[in-house]
Amino acid sequence: MASDPFSLYLKMLVLYSPFFVLSCFISLSRGYTLKERKRLAWRVALGTLVASVLLYLFGKHIFTLFGITIDAFRIGAGSVLFISALGMAQGKPAVQSGNLHQDVTIVPLTIPITVGPGTIGALLLMGASQPHWDEKLAAVLAILLASLTVGVVLYLSNQFERLLGEQGLQIVSRLMGLFVCALAAQIIFTGVKNYLMS
Repeated sequence: MASDPFSLYLKMLVLYSPFFVLSCFISLSRGYTLKERKRLAWRVALGTLVASVLLYLFGKHIFTLFGITIDAFRIGAGSVLFISALGMAQGKPAVQSGNLHQDVTIVPLTIPITVGPGTIGALLLMGASQPHWDEKLAAVLAILLASLTVGVVLYLSNQFERLLGEQGLQIVSRLMGLFVCALAAQIIFTGVKNYLMS
C-alpha cells in the first residue's frame, strides 16, 4: 500500500518542529543582516533535505550491518525522540548563541536541531519499513515539502519574531514538543507491540 504523501508530510513537519528550529535560528542569527538571515534559511532547508533523503534512502543498511530488528530500533529511536521532545515541551534552550562569525548552517541548525537524533531514528525506520518505490517516492516528496516549509518559516523569521514575540515562540515550541512526544510514544508502542507479537 502506497503511503499518503500528505500524511508523511505532516509527520515530517512534526519531526522537524519548524517553530522550535525558528526560535534557535533567531537566537543564533542575532546580528545577521536580513539578507544573511534569508540566505541562511535556504541553506538550512537544503541541508535538511539532503541529510534527510540520504538517511531515508541508505539508512536501512545500518540494520543489516549491525543485525538490529526494526522493532528494536523503533523502541530505541522512539525513546531518543521522546527525550528530545521533553526538552522542547519544557522550553529548555537547545543552543546558546555564540560566535556570530561561526557558520551555523550544518552544525547546529541542520544537525542536531532540525534533524536531531529522534528524527534520524524515524528516518532510518521509515526507510527500512518502506521497501516499495512508490512509497519511497511519496516519502521523498514529503521530505522535500517539509524541508521547503522549514526554509519558508526560517526565511520569514523577522516577521514571525515581530508577530509572535519571544513568549509566542516559546509557546509554539512547547506545543510542538507535545506533538513530538505523542509521535515518539506511538513509535515506542508500535515497536513494543510488534516485538511482543513476534
